[in-house]
Amino acid sequence: MGVFGQTLNTQEEIIGKSLEKIDYPLTQELAKIKNSTSEIIRLSDANIYKCTCSSFIDKGFYHTFYLIESLTEEVFKAEKKAYEKVIRMIAHEVNNTTAGLTSTLDTLNNTLRNEDIGSVLQVTIERCYGMNRFINNFADVVRIPEPEFRETNLNELVISCKRFMENICRNRNIRINLELSETSPVVMIDSVLFEQVLVNIIKNSTEAIGEEGGCIFIRTEAEPPCLEIADSGKGIDKNTETKLFTPFFSTKPNGQGLGLIFIREVLQRHGCVFSLRTYPDGMTKFKISFQPKNR
Repeated sequence: MGVFGQTLNTQEEIIGKSLEKIDYPLTQELAKIKNSTSEIIRLSDANIYKCTCSSFIDKGFYHTFYLIESLTEEVFKAEKKAYEKVIRMIAHEVNNTTAGLTSTLDTLNNTLRNEDIGSVLQVTIERCYGMNRFINNFADVVRIPEPEFRETNLNELVISCKRFMENICRNRNIRINLELSETSPVVMIDSVLFEQVLVNIIKNSTEAIGEEGGCIFIRTEAEPPCLEIADSGKGIDKNTETKLFTPFFSTKPNGQGLGLIFIREVLQRHGCVFSLRTYPDGMTKFKISFQPKNR
């Protein structure tokens, strides 16, 4: 079973169909691979596969088959090791430099009473503090704490996040509609970390919708425990889908490419299965399914 009533394809639905006509992202990507070649495929659920198309002849009949090797864990470990090293090195150098600069500039600003010089120094001081905040956003991804798992009422957490984000959404003429399971899912999560994940997802949805208004739908389901955040924004094209959970990738002009990396890290530490993509109905959906409570 999938989430929210969508099932994985049964044998009856698959047999007799070509790969590209099966409504499953991996099969559609497999259909694009040429015979005797291999491709690295990234999906919108952050999984990465090495897929090889091969063939053989048996009793005069030509048969095609695919070898699928999961590279997700291996690639994520390599990516994390690389970006943690880069972030720590940059943060160390920038913070050391700006700390010395701001200290010196503060002293000069207090000593020199010339109005013109003072205003120039103040702008420079604020830029240094801005640089500190900028680099600390990167460092926060490295410092994500290990989750402290506790039984959490998912509906209550969603309602709390809705209240927190409502004012931002109201200013953009965006409505948040809740479709919560009558029996609230009780999940083992770190509610503080997970609340930050929800805030990030909703914030991304508001930015995708823009200033002209629209809707965000948040749904929960108890069996199996699932959460979905859907929006009526501009959508994600197929080329972008494959890059969404790549470090430092962003579609925003001034984006740092950290929001989805933070989300990916937290959800993986919770053992969640998740995906983010735009569906044929035009809705972009972030789907999350949880580990059983007795994990």
